[in-house]
Amino acid sequence: MAKEIERKFLVNGEFKHLAIRNLEIIQGYLSVDPDRVVRLRICNNKSILTIKAPAENASFARCEWEFEIPYAEAEEIMKICLPGRIHKTRYIVPFMDHQFEVDLFHDRHEGLIIAELELTDEEEVFDRPDWLGEEVTGRPEYYNSNLIKE
Repeated sequence: MAKEIERKFLVNGEFKHLAIRNLEIIQGYLSVDPDRVVRLRICNNKSILTIKAPAENASFARCEWEFEIPYAEAEEIMKICLPGRIHKTRYIVPFMDHQFEVDLFHDRHEGLIIAELELTDEEEVFDRPDWLGEEVTGRPEYYNSNLIKE
């Protein structure tokens, strides 16, 4: 089991010119229960099934398991996912000693931009780029699994 330690932020400025690559992502969910989120992600013909659950004694870390599955099977599983999909473009933006994943949402969430930063420790210190806005770590309304419900 891996542990995901992630901070989330709204984005207030221009970042695209700093990106080293971008990816188109479609996500569906089999479970959005906060104690067991099960997500299916299709990105560039690669398909990942992810299970997330709260980590014990952690403020924002979560347990995370990821499994690559065949693309054809992912297309079939996507058909039985809960209603709603997340469609976003992810920009990979290096900054100082870290790498931000900046998600630009499409469709009904057009205009929402969230930057995520994975850390090795909950207390890890990091530099903030100028385009990084308000921190929204731990705010359920910004979880992708909740965005499909709106």
